Parts: sequence; structure tokens; C-alpha cells
Amino acid sequence: MSAALTVLVVDDEAPARSEMAWLLNHDEHIAQVRQASSGGEALDVLHHGGIDVVFSDINMPGLDGMQLARVIRRLPRPPQVVLVTAYDEYAVDAFEIDVVDYVMKPVRPERLAQAVRRCVSAVHHQEPATDDERIPVERGGVTRFIQRSDVRFVQAMGDYAELHTSEGTHLVRIPLSTLEERWAAAGFIRIHRSTLVCTRFVTQLHTDDGRCSVTIDGQNLQVSRRHTRELRQHLLRRGEES
Repeated sequence: MSAALTVLVVDDEAPARSEMAWLLNHDEHIAQVRQASSGGEALDVLHHGGIDVVFSDINMPGLDGMQLARVIRRLPRPPQVVLVTAYDEYAVDAFEIDVVDYVMKPVRPERLAQAVRRCVSAVHHQEPATDDERIPVERGGVTRFIQRSDVRFVQAMGDYAELHTSEGTHLVRIPLSTLEERWAAAGFIRIHRSTLVCTRFVTQLHTDDGRCSVTIDGQNLQVSRRHTRELRQHLLRRGEES
């Protein structure tokens, strides 16, 4: 199975766009590089399909990179997104909208290669909606199925796990540790010994007197000190190797 990707480079500055395209064209995982000089032009390209990953600058006139990423996320079959910028102030906001990576300018070839590898992994493991896991839940003697993609967060209840969705909560006899391992590839991460969250539903990250919490569907969930660093790394995911 070929892992070669078709990518779209979006940057309003021609020299930066050309340099990025040149670097990507020399990566063995890239099959084709297309270019756009604005967010609007990028959407025109995406409308015709065939793009696996978008590498976008953030600071652009008109539709900037953050706004473009949010629009892309709402597409029926969205490509992966890598944001490229000279500023680190957007990192938390970037990963709240589920980008694959956040690459700092000036772009180093080895850092870009790392981002490409992440894209290959993300595209390869991306599940179509029809393969979304279905979980049987029982209420009032009736068994029904809910989709894993509808689960916002999970809380441990003894030998059970309480699944929180937009429609309510559901109790299933599955240890939280089992769901943590099984759902890691779907973006679920442990933030507390009794709480597992789907990071794509995290809308806010709070820090107060060294204590961290996240907001999902208007509900604040405490992040234990033990898991705070891991959560930040997961959200920021700078990818800089030590």
C-alpha cells in the first residue's frame, strides 16, 4: 500500500511557499505538491478533492491559517492540517482544532520530515465514518448502540465506565484502562485517574495556581498534576526532539 501523499502548501509569500514546496517535493512520502497563495484559493483547490494534507501559514490576509483549519475541519472528508508559523502563541488554539502538527519557521528539513511522517501515520490510520466503533449500552432493559465518535469524555465508576455524549450518559461494564488503550488512536487521552477525554471536543484549557482543567461541552474537568504535562504535550505537540 502506497503511503505517498498529495499535499497543498498555502502561504501568501511566494518565496516561503516555493521553499516549502521544494522541501516537500524531496520527501519520499510525498507524491504531489500543489500550491495556493491564500486561504480562499486553498478552499477552491480543496473543493475539487484529492488533497491528503494541507501545510498552511497562519498569518495571511483575508482567511488566515487558523480560520482555514476550522473551515477544513467541517468538510465531509477533511484532509489533515499542519500549521507553519514563526510564532508559538497559537499552539494551544491550533491543537484545539485538531491539527496534526505545528511547525516553527524557519523550517528545518529534519523537522518538516518529522511532520510528514506524522501526516502519513494520521492519513493511514484515519477511519472512515462507517468504521466508527459502535458500543452497546443498556437502558431500561433495551440495548441500543452509540458511536465512539459521539463520546466526549469517559469517567470511571468502579468496574464500569460512564460515557458522556451530547445526548446524555451511558454506563458500560468496561474498565477505563481498556478504553484508554483501545481508543488512543482516536484521540482519547487520560487526564485523571478517573477521566478519559476526547481531545477534539476540548474547547478550553485552563491553568489556575498550577492546577489545570479542560472544558468540554461547558463542563470543567480537572487534570491531575500527573497527567498535566502529558496533556500539554499532546495538545501542543511541538515535536522537537530532545
